[in-house]
Amino acid sequence: MTATAPPVGEPDRTQPRNTPASPAAARLLRLLPAAVAALCGVLLYVSFPPRTLWWLALPAFAGLGWALRGRGWKAGLGLGYLFGLGFLLPLLVWTGVEVGPGPWLALAAIEAVFVALVGAGVAVVSRLPGWPLWAAALWTAGEAARARVPFEGFPWGKIAFGQADGLFLPLAAVGGTPVLCFAVVLCGFGLHEAVRAAVRARRTGRIRRSAAAAALLSVAVPVLGALAARPLVSAEAEDGTATVAVIQGNVPRAGLDFNAQRRAVLDYHARETERLAAEVEAGKADRPDFVLWPENSSDIDPFANADARAVIDRAARAIGAPISVGGVVERDGKLLNEQILWDPAKGPVDTYDKRQIQPFGEYLPLRSLIGAINDEWTSMVSQDFSRGTEPGVFTMAGAEVGLVTCYEAAFDWAVRSEVTDGAQLISVPSNNATFDRSEMTYQQLAMSRVRAVEHSRTVTVPVTSGVSAIIMPDGRITQKTGMFVADSLVQEVPLRSSQTPATRLGVAPEIVLVLVAAGGLGWAVAAGVRGRRAGGV
Repeated sequence: MTATAPPVGEPDRTQPRNTPASPAAARLLRLLPAAVAALCGVLLYVSFPPRTLWWLALPAFAGLGWALRGRGWKAGLGLGYLFGLGFLLPLLVWTGVEVGPGPWLALAAIEAVFVALVGAGVAVVSRLPGWPLWAAALWTAGEAARARVPFEGFPWGKIAFGQADGLFLPLAAVGGTPVLCFAVVLCGFGLHEAVRAAVRARRTGRIRRSAAAAALLSVAVPVLGALAARPLVSAEAEDGTATVAVIQGNVPRAGLDFNAQRRAVLDYHARETERLAAEVEAGKADRPDFVLWPENSSDIDPFANADARAVIDRAARAIGAPISVGGVVERDGKLLNEQILWDPAKGPVDTYDKRQIQPFGEYLPLRSLIGAINDEWTSMVSQDFSRGTEPGVFTMAGAEVGLVTCYEAAFDWAVRSEVTDGAQLISVPSNNATFDRSEMTYQQLAMSRVRAVEHSRTVTVPVTSGVSAIIMPDGRITQKTGMFVADSLVQEVPLRSSQTPATRLGVAPEIVLVLVAAGGLGWAVAAGVRGRRAGGV
């Protein structure tokens, strides 16, 4: 009788197993995959900013591969969920800084479901030839889903955002965050397969050439691809340069109640701008062509409040340059998170309304249900913000500046739309004051570094309370501020208009990888059906 492979989704019991010495040892052995999955999730978290240990993502996925390979889909679901919790619980702890652990735990628990589903899929495809390829595509497909649902998605924690200091970063210019993610995960799973092939060869004295070749390619192709993509990364000016000023005015205090001091926040940013103007007049600083203020730098509506308008007018005239002001305005009954282009002579001349607004921060889904659970949460978001509909590119002193407001930086489409609309430079005005000194600001800064390489643009990050920064098109931070200090950054930066392959291709690489994942999953399921039929004969 010819032995048949176990059906897909069932454990592989044809492999020899070491008999445990005691029942206690047997229980420990059964718990080992769960412990490894959870710890590897934590290891993946450690690879993220503010640490620069990007390479830890590789052993994290190698360990996950060990835990999942050859198991049934139910085991994969549970192990994937543990990996997701190990990763997302510490990564997202900043979401509970001011509102308590409830929303943080709920968010991590929900987002980990996507990782659990990926874990089930990886377990299913793990018996296919070249399984790291299918598994990496499945992870990328899981990120694509997580970036879209529920409530228009939450892409925070994309693998690409942990690679700002890494070897693989140039791949962002090839196919954006999906290709960068795919390469890292493929290399990690390939690392596991390479170790597994080496251990088998040492034990048996024989090398399975096909398995060894698949493992080698899974590791080598992402590395060689990243090296080959390096010429796409450049910080050279194509359309001349511009001298930009990034203003960080600081806030009176951290936390949600910083909004109670809205006038003070506006005054702080005007004061820092006027201080910079004095340094320019004294010859201590270069004169900026334009100035960038952060999100929420004027939460007092300057269109409705003459006093706020006068403060901004005075600052713009002092510096003698246009300012992009982050304001909260009410227009036609709608509340808008708006960037306002403020000319020193003409006042407000253009606006951009934030399009990707934050659920539970700028609008409240399921308001009646949440109010029934805790009416304090509904009072925190008493009025929902409305969404903008058009890309925001300001013409500032002859330069085309694309606006990507805070949370939008996590979404591929929101950044790309500004570049395809003509942006020569990207500004990411943000407000991190509500998250105190947590890792959130560093995680978001890493996103901006990846976006700089993805679209080959200078990226400025003006933040109310830090860390503000200027990032070159090659992802290097050339200047940055501290946290909760008033400061300004002035620098001549390159303007660029060429488009990277990632910019031109848009969502196409992600679609291809999702189709690859679907193809691998379909093949594995079909193989499992054939195996069960053969086993029943």
